[in-house]
Amino acid sequence: MKFKTFYLLFYQHRFKKGSILRKLYLSIILPLKYIFNFFYFEKKINLDKFSKKNSYLFEKNLDFLFEFFNSDKGNKYINQYMHPSKKNKIKIQAHGYSQFYENIFFKIKDKKLNIIELGSFYGNASAALYFYFKNSRIYGADINPDMFRFISSRVKCFFVDSSSLLSIENEIIKKKITFDIIIEDASHMLKDQIISLFYLFPKLNQGGYFIIEELDFPETREDMRVNQQFPDLKTILLNILDNKDFNSPYIDENSKNYLLDNLDSIKIYKGNINEMAIIKKK
Repeated sequence: MKFKTFYLLFYQHRFKKGSILRKLYLSIILPLKYIFNFFYFEKKINLDKFSKKNSYLFEKNLDFLFEFFNSDKGNKYINQYMHPSKKNKIKIQAHGYSQFYENIFFKIKDKKLNIIELGSFYGNASAALYFYFKNSRIYGADINPDMFRFISSRVKCFFVDSSSLLSIENEIIKKKITFDIIIEDASHMLKDQIISLFYLFPKLNQGGYFIIEELDFPETREDMRVNQQFPDLKTILLNILDNKDFNSPYIDENSKNYLLDNLDSIKIYKGNINEMAIIKKK
């Protein structure tokens, strides 16, 4: 993890809210905090080598794999959002999305697929998907790709700022690759969820799945909708299910019509804590 990433993750919000004296204090201790935590950063793991000694993982279900690699998509995980030096072994309740993933992924797990997760963070979910989809290529996209902890011939991580349509266009849309599964687990901001779905839906192959995690964040958390205009994505999806029209300042008419014309189904589920949407393409 680079120094800039460490600052953005753990101290940026403190600088924004702090007084002048507080900012001066943080400026002094921040380099020391980084140096101290540096020795607790987890080493990168080569999954191709790791899998040879742990081949049993290829036979495990998603909930086991999510928990094994400490992804909050499972039912339990160790808090990965604290300082590395403060990380403990206490498992807490996670989102519990694994049961919904298992229901749709089990029948396609042995196929050769292209799978991308926006908001890959440390890459824990990517590692789990590597073992579950043993013939697939896994892509992790994140605003801080230096955090990604895994290496493999089947896994690739790269920079994408999901809050910027320009970044999405340059890093994903303009590339030749298309995807069978797209998982949106990035900022969860109202605007970002909308642009990710509507502008990346054309990159989804026929019969593919587009998944939005923490769908209800813009509805339940004010910080996920600051200075952004409703409707949120959940409202839009519910309108589609009710055959009601909708408009958003974040999507153009062509993108709106493309999704409506190529949509097969929308299903919204409640996990242990938050909601997720699974959208299938025709």
